[in-house]
Amino acid sequence: MTALERLLARSRFGMKPGLDTIREICARLGDPQLRLGKVVHVAGTNGKGQTCAFLDHALRAAGFKVARYTSPHLVKVNERIFLDGRMVDDETLERAAEKVERVLGTVEATYFEALTATAFLVMADFSPDYTILETGLGGRLDATNICRPVLSLITKVGLDHCDWLGDTVEAIAREKAGIRKPGVPLVLGPNDEAVRRTVEADVEVESDGDLVEQNRALARKALELLGVNDRLPDGFELDQAVWPGRLQQIGRFLVDGAHNPPGARALADWLGRHRPGVKFSLVFGACGDKNVEAVLDILKPAVDRAYAVKIRNPRSLEADALAAKMRMVGMAAETWQTEKLAEVPGEVLVCGSLFLVGEALQVLDAYPWGATRNDPWEALK
Repeated sequence: MTALERLLARSRFGMKPGLDTIREICARLGDPQLRLGKVVHVAGTNGKGQTCAFLDHALRAAGFKVARYTSPHLVKVNERIFLDGRMVDDETLERAAEKVERVLGTVEATYFEALTATAFLVMADFSPDYTILETGLGGRLDATNICRPVLSLITKVGLDHCDWLGDTVEAIAREKAGIRKPGVPLVLGPNDEAVRRTVEADVEVESDGDLVEQNRALARKALELLGVNDRLPDGFELDQAVWPGRLQQIGRFLVDGAHNPPGARALADWLGRHRPGVKFSLVFGACGDKNVEAVLDILKPAVDRAYAVKIRNPRSLEADALAAKMRMVGMAAETWQTEKLAEVPGEVLVCGSLFLVGEALQVLDAYPWGATRNDPWEALK
C-alpha cells in the first residue's frame, strides 16, 4: 500500500470540521500554505470547481505560473492538484504524501486534512505566482481556510451538506462567508437576497442566465480585481478552460454533476432554455446522504425513463433503493449498471454523484486525462 493509499484510509476518521489539526500538521511541515504565491480562495455550494478552472485558465493565459487545488475528483485523486494546467504526476504526489505521513504520528487527521496538507506541499514546492484554492466543505472550518488569500470568492449558495452546515440557506451562507479575512476583498457571485443579506460581501456580481454564465461573471470580476485583464491575449475566451462532466455533451449523452437541489435546478433551467421539450433517459446515482427525492423531483419534467445505478463509493445508495425513490416521484425506473451505459436508449442524461460522472466519462472514452483507472476506494476494499 502506498503512502497516498494509507492517507486515503484515514476516511475512517470521517469528517471533522475544524482548523486545529490542519494547522498542527502544516506547522510540522514548515507551513507550506504560506508559500503559495497569491491565493484566490473559493467557497460556495455549486460552481466552485468551474470558477476555479476559469481562473486557472485565465491566469495561465496571462503568463502566470498557477497551481490549483479542487475537490472532489472524478477518477484519479491526482485531478485535485494541477500545476500550470497539468495534473500532478504520481511520483510527485506520492513523495509529498510520504512527507505528510511521516509528520502525522498519532494525529487523527481525516483524509481531507491529510490530502490538503499534501496538496499544500506539492503546490509550495512548485512556487506558483497564483494558487486557486477551493474549499472542500463549507468554509469557516474547512481545512483550506488556513491560507492567506489576496481575494476570496463565494459562488452560488444553496442547501447541501445540511447535517454539517445548517438547514437554512442563511446558516450555510454564514459558513461559506467564514473564508472572509481582514483586509481581503470578499466577492459574492449571483445569489438570492437571503444569501446577499447574510454574506455582506465587499463586491457583488450580478448576472442573468444559467449557472455557467454566473460562474463566468464571477471569474471575470475576480480577474478585474486582480488587475490581470490587460495581460490576457487578444481573442481570449474563458470557455476554453477544461472542466469535464459539467453540462458536457458526448454524442447523445449529456453528463453533469448535479447532485443536490440547487445543482438540479440549475440543470433543469439549462435544459429548459437549451433543450426545450426533450425527454431524456436519466441515468442517476448518488450517495445516501443527499436529498435524492428533491433532486429527482426537479428533474422529472425532462425525464422519460430512469435508470438507477450504484456508484463506486461506500456511501452509495443501492440501485434497488434508488429505483424505489425514482418511482416515488413518478418516474418509470429500473436498476442498471454504468458499464452498460451505451445500451440506454434515446437522449441520455447522466447526472448525480461526481463519482458517477467519472465512471461515465471513462465508459464513454471521454475522460480527458488518460484512461488509467485509479479507483479512490480500492484501498478500502
